[in-house]
Amino acid sequence: MSYDFYAFLDRMKYIKRWSLMRCVREENIMEHSQEVALIAHALAVINNKYCGGDADGPKCVMYAVYHECSEVVTGDLPTPIKYFNQSITGAYKDIEGLACDKLLTMLPEEMKGEIERYVKPDTSCIEWKLVKAADRLSAYIKCLEEKRCGNTEFEKAKKSIEDDLKARNMPEVTYFIDNFIAGYEKTLDELDTPLD
Repeated sequence: MSYDFYAFLDRMKYIKRWSLMRCVREENIMEHSQEVALIAHALAVINNKYCGGDADGPKCVMYAVYHECSEVVTGDLPTPIKYFNQSITGAYKDIEGLACDKLLTMLPEEMKGEIERYVKPDTSCIEWKLVKAADRLSAYIKCLEEKRCGNTEFEKAKKSIEDDLKARNMPEVTYFIDNFIAGYEKTLDELDTPLD
């Protein structure tokens, strides 16, 4: 018997993000998911070390790895369309749920429960909230990258994402922005400080 779950997810590398925007560098949902996983793990560590929390870092990473997997079925619907009104948002969430269900049928029964907890996460837990914040931070970093390359197309998106991140009122996000975002605006030479 052959199962197609992982071959299907491998196609994440073909799903482009920011489809309505002119991009200096294209980004796909596979590389985006890896960046979100790194940032979500960082937010979990910050939550635990500086905010008195007890976030599960590995759980954040796994949630992030799978957080866009439905898009191998649906494609990446641009944000202005996805959130145009509550009816569209609700319908799209339903479609995403159906896409996840379809993907899970592509696994052996013995593996399904182990994977399902990440493909269909507990959206009320701190780990999911950290992943959603990491997702927005990833988008913010994309805006900074495009701006650094002279692309003004992302200025409005950058402002909108900044407002969203502030509205979340999450100390983990504030700490990440205050301590790590400046590095994303540096050149390689500026990042490459000599080791003593």
